[in-house]
Amino acid sequence: MIVVATAGHVDHGKSALVRALTGMEPDRWEEERRRGLTIDLGFAWLVLRRGQRVAFVDVPGHERFVPNMLAGVGPVPAVLFVVAADGGWMPQSAEHLAAIDAMGIRHGVAAITRSDLADPGPVMRQVRERLAATSLGAVEAVPVSAVTGSGLPELREAIARLAESVPLTAAGSPVRVWIDRSFSIKGSGTVVTGTLPAGTIRTGQELLLTPSLRPARIRNIESLGEAAGQVTGVARVALNLRGVPPGVPARGMALIEPGRWTLTTVLDVRLHTDAGRLPTQLTLHIGSARTVARVRPLGHVAFARLTLRDPLPLHAGDRVLLRDPGAATPTIIGATILDVIPPSLTRRGAAAAAARELSTWPDMPTAVDLLRRHSLLKASTLRAMGIGDIPAPVTGEWLINPIHWQELQRALAAVVKAHAERNPLAPGMPVEAARAALRLPDRALVEALAGAQGPVSATAGLLYGRTSHPPGQAPHLPPHVMKAVQAVLKDLSSTPFAAPEAGRLKQLGLDTKAIAAAARTGLLLRVNDQIVLAPGADKAAANVLSKLAQPFTTADARQALGTTRRVAIPLLEYLDRARITERLPDDRRRIR
Repeated sequence: MIVVATAGHVDHGKSALVRALTGMEPDRWEEERRRGLTIDLGFAWLVLRRGQRVAFVDVPGHERFVPNMLAGVGPVPAVLFVVAADGGWMPQSAEHLAAIDAMGIRHGVAAITRSDLADPGPVMRQVRERLAATSLGAVEAVPVSAVTGSGLPELREAIARLAESVPLTAAGSPVRVWIDRSFSIKGSGTVVTGTLPAGTIRTGQELLLTPSLRPARIRNIESLGEAAGQVTGVARVALNLRGVPPGVPARGMALIEPGRWTLTTVLDVRLHTDAGRLPTQLTLHIGSARTVARVRPLGHVAFARLTLRDPLPLHAGDRVLLRDPGAATPTIIGATILDVIPPSLTRRGAAAAAARELSTWPDMPTAVDLLRRHSLLKASTLRAMGIGDIPAPVTGEWLINPIHWQELQRALAAVVKAHAERNPLAPGMPVEAARAALRLPDRALVEALAGAQGPVSATAGLLYGRTSHPPGQAPHLPPHVMKAVQAVLKDLSSTPFAAPEAGRLKQLGLDTKAIAAAARTGLLLRVNDQIVLAPGADKAAANVLSKLAQPFTTADARQALGTTRRVAIPLLEYLDRARITERLPDDRRRIR
């Protein structure tokens, strides 16, 4: 299917032409038929001799209804541009063409209608010349008369060739249906209509209604008056929705696939028209939507940041139209969205720097472009931005610009080193502390940095420099701790199992951190927080206990070791955990 917008002229000739082509009445309102003036969007379709199905969106021509016209033209890939032979080129024709050019529509046919009333030749040449200077380029122009039928067969053939020239869209493309009508049917509920530019929708599928992101399940689909189980764009569709009350959907809202679009209010764009000094506020149009956009030039006339009043589901690469409805002469500017989640502009000169960077980008940015700008993004974020060919993540869903990755490795080494200098007795820097110091969104990124053969390693949730000793072989102890350890070892030299009392440890300045650090260096054996012995005391105790009659009691062990219950009980429990001794049900033990 191809969807064609009929545009270009202010009078009722467009609707008459669509009526003559399709046999259907595109003017839906009695007032339109009475006044001979298209006010709102009209819809019709036909099947051509070659089998192509063509849907028409008849848009208003009068300047008072330009927003309605843009809502109809916005989502379609082709246009039937209508100019009357007896009226010639009109101001509304110019405004319609400017909108078509701004939206980047590249496929079209011109119809010179009312050719029974005037020579169509001069107008045909004029129309071809003006259309050729826009995104439409060279188009076929056909003189027709809706009254006599002259030229209608030739126009149908031209539309058939147009249908063949429009590229097919991918069936797996992300779905975004801009709603242009919403109504309810008794017994069926809410129905919306719109143009599906690409992708596939099917009955039972759940979409999200923007901007609320309310889930909406498709109960039934009709396309060109026929029921369908699924439809692939480009197509006109009517969707019967479940889960959305009547009156909630409205023109300008969209139905989108979850996770495949970015709902945003801030975007950076490339302007395709040199409009000189931009007003601070413009109306943005895309699809059937329009909203107010606050404009901030980015240090260059070709780039701007737009802050939208209402969130819209957008992709990088989308074409939008900017219009100043209050200007004395119509101002229509085409723009391409480059970034739908642009970074804030807080530094001095940030706007000019942003313009310099964006000037190197194509209209469809790549993952490399966006990662160079954002440094760090999730693969799902890039997909929701409309980016394909996503590189392999460094961990989970995270992708990092290679230059930023190297900077993070150096920064991680610095924070780990600083932590070790501030906390010489600490076993290492906790991963979460490093994540906070580097302002990273996920601790998995820190672990990936430490696991990338860089200057930092990770063990058991702790980070240490590769040039220093890992946990289990901790850094050298501060002098005051070394002095205290030497004093403990001297106390134990003659009575190896007479662990110092808590008061003695406190007197020496050995708190739990210092004891843990000394144990990691292998200078002390830490039985628990209050019992410390010399290194190898566990093996010496096992040697003593092995000479006892097996099994033995706690009292037997205490006497053989020459110590107190304060030390004997924790030491035996330590030996149990180390699987040197085995505790029996009767509370006796034996050497394993």
